[in-house]
Amino acid sequence: MKERRFWGVLSVLLVLVLIVAACAAPGQAPSTAGEPAATASDCPEPNPRLEVTSRQVNLFVWTEYIPQETIRCFEQVYGIRVNKDEYSSNEEMYAKLSAGGANYDLIQPTDYFVPLLIRQGLLQELDKSRLPILDSLDPNYLNLDFDPGNVYSIPYQAGTDAIIVNTAVVDPIPQSFADLWNPAYAGRLVMIDDSRAIIGATLLALGYDVNTTNPAELEEAKVKLAELARGVKLFDSDSPKTALIAGDVDLGIIWTGEAVIAKREVPSFEYIYPTEGAILWQDNYAIPKDAPNLDAAYAWLNYSLQGDVFWRMLEEFPYTNPNLAALEYAKENHPELYEEYINSNITNTPPEELKRGHRIRDVGDATPLYDRIWTEIKGG
Repeated sequence: MKERRFWGVLSVLLVLVLIVAACAAPGQAPSTAGEPAATASDCPEPNPRLEVTSRQVNLFVWTEYIPQETIRCFEQVYGIRVNKDEYSSNEEMYAKLSAGGANYDLIQPTDYFVPLLIRQGLLQELDKSRLPILDSLDPNYLNLDFDPGNVYSIPYQAGTDAIIVNTAVVDPIPQSFADLWNPAYAGRLVMIDDSRAIIGATLLALGYDVNTTNPAELEEAKVKLAELARGVKLFDSDSPKTALIAGDVDLGIIWTGEAVIAKREVPSFEYIYPTEGAILWQDNYAIPKDAPNLDAAYAWLNYSLQGDVFWRMLEEFPYTNPNLAALEYAKENHPELYEEYINSNITNTPPEELKRGHRIRDVGDATPLYDRIWTEIKGG
């Protein structure tokens, strides 16, 4: 009896070993999420499929910005492991990249940061012949002045920085950035942890250019921002919506997508375009100069941005979407998401707000001054 039990247990163990071996077979790279990889039927095929010999791709991207399903599908269809590090500000990304030693294949700089990275020699020119996905992107988001001709970058998502407020509990409702200095809001504010956006909003509240390099104006902005910071409960670029939904804070300055998700959970949230004009931005993909897995980087760009994959952004990270193929796919296959997107004055920014909005630009030699202001505000 004991001998039969022994062989029975051994047979079960052998079956388990064979199952594990089959799951780890070549071409079936494990998911970094610790979850089962998506099945082939769940994942669209690459169109086109690129020739790739690399076995991994290293992403350095904004926090909460890539659907996990996209990662699982890429690993499934290409057999390539996705390694993902995240950052919460352009400055954090730049510090790590410029320090050297980081073997990243792709990063996601915001528009105004691209010229700095180019000047520092930290990016390589894109090979457009390896980017058929370019034909799927909205021309309105291409060839912008921070990277004419898209030599170094291609658009990922766009949006605005404006005011979110829970209209059920906040009175009066702020209509401008300047209104946020109302003492009634002290201790109830959340701000994205973004130096250029928040200093920029302060400059606009003072009537100055969001990209000023005038030291006197920036000093005045520092003093005014210090007043506001005393009433800010938290600076959070990882997930500012979390505190809003929980009721820990009631209003503040956040990004488009965070505002949409907060409103989905708590309908009394409203997104207010300030009278001074919202801050406009665009995040982009770029390839660092020493990317070790270049073929996998181009495969990731084309696959993750193709319409039947990128549509998921409308569901999970609903910012302004510059991908025409993704919008068309959603319109045909997920009309409820498409209608929510197209009818939202948050994701689908009204033309008049785009016209009076302000785009943050590279301020060159004045950059350290902005950095110093932010360090002093955050440290004080």
